[in-house]
Amino acid sequence: MADATFLFLTIDCADPARLAVFWSALLETPVGDSMDDGRFVFLEGGGDLPVLCFQRVPEAKTVKNRVHMDLSVEDLAAATERIEGLGGSWTGAEHTLENFVWRTMADPEGNEFDIAAG
Repeated sequence: MADATFLFLTIDCADPARLAVFWSALLETPVGDSMDDGRFVFLEGGGDLPVLCFQRVPEAKTVKNRVHMDLSVEDLAAATERIEGLGGSWTGAEHTLENFVWRTMADPEGNEFDIAAG
């Protein structure tokens, strides 16, 4: 079997263009190419960021994500306010482990991700 290399991270969603705009603003990276009449929309990777792909699927999100992103932030309150201003939300969950504190957030379609400071 050939060695596998990382290609991109795909997030299933109803509206790839809308989610690409949200994540583009949050991660400060440009929206890249789209394929198949907008069924797939990509964010450019680079530096510490992998290429992200938003894929249109017919079914709605119904349960907690089994895989999620963790983002490092300087200030949890400021980052929460920014995410909410972009159309995301805070689930209300905040956790502490030693000096590490994180909040569980959700993008406009409810996909969870964490922001962490510590």
